[in-house]
Amino acid sequence: MDRQGPVGQLRAAVEAFTNTHRLDGDHWSVALSGGADSLALTAVAAPLRATTALIVDHGLQAESAAVAETARAQAIALGCVAAQVIPVDVGPARPAGGPEAAARTARYGALRAARCGPVLLAHTLDDQAETVLLGLGRGSGPRSIAGMRPHDPPWCRPLLGIRRATTHAACRELGLTAWQDPHNTDRRFTRTRLRLEVLPLLEEVLGGGVAEALARTATALREDTDFIDELAAAALPGVTAGSGLHAAPLADLAEPVRRRVIRAWLLAGGAAGLTDKQIRGVDRLITAWRGQGGVAVGSDVPRERLIAGRRDGVLVLRREPV
Repeated sequence: MDRQGPVGQLRAAVEAFTNTHRLDGDHWSVALSGGADSLALTAVAAPLRATTALIVDHGLQAESAAVAETARAQAIALGCVAAQVIPVDVGPARPAGGPEAAARTARYGALRAARCGPVLLAHTLDDQAETVLLGLGRGSGPRSIAGMRPHDPPWCRPLLGIRRATTHAACRELGLTAWQDPHNTDRRFTRTRLRLEVLPLLEEVLGGGVAEALARTATALREDTDFIDELAAAALPGVTAGSGLHAAPLADLAEPVRRRVIRAWLLAGGAAGLTDKQIRGVDRLITAWRGQGGVAVGSDVPRERLIAGRRDGVLVLRREPV
């Protein structure tokens, strides 16, 4: 196999990822949609170790069952030891993320439940660049701009350094017919408009290399974020008060570390969909305390929210129905 051709590049990327992150075991799963990215990843993953293809059928398009069955057959033809179609109920879209977020939540839940070993995801450098732009636009803080992690067990993203054009070229090299998801050209979706309109314009205005620069930015921010996470984990025991947090020692922490402690505490208490604005609101219960009311954040329990408040010098959480 030509190591410099598209298929060779993908295979080298998967092998390097496996060696870097020391993926144990002799079996892994690959999330297969039937699109070019995941189809190319499946093609290079299957010869390396026993591979189960997991095809999530969201049921959002009339032909979704047929698309899923085609992907299942392709996975077996590519050498996967098993291929499973998993129907999911996406459910109602939440205001914070819309239908894309609802589908993503359902998909990851299904993959986690059905996986056999680590799960390979076919996100590319282009996907990473789009994720960084989404984070910038939403003002969600450095963690969002840091993008997707290459290795976030059980999720593995060996193609984050590979351009989308390479996965498409690999499919052509292998003679594979990939599914063309109509959502990828539907400009009602924010990510689609970023892909088709915003990134090409930025490439034109800034003279190229924008996607790679955004991916490098994500890597640098992720390294900084990981370091602050370590500092926050070390500081947490010293500010813990039962299920709450002591305000006085929190106030002595450096601001980035304090907010990271608050974030970890909120998540441990059942918070979901946290934003940078919410975390800073809770932080003001420490830094600008004037007896104000609590701060509402999303809950991991449907039809419920969490309220972070301050009582007798301690940050506390309470749940209330929505």
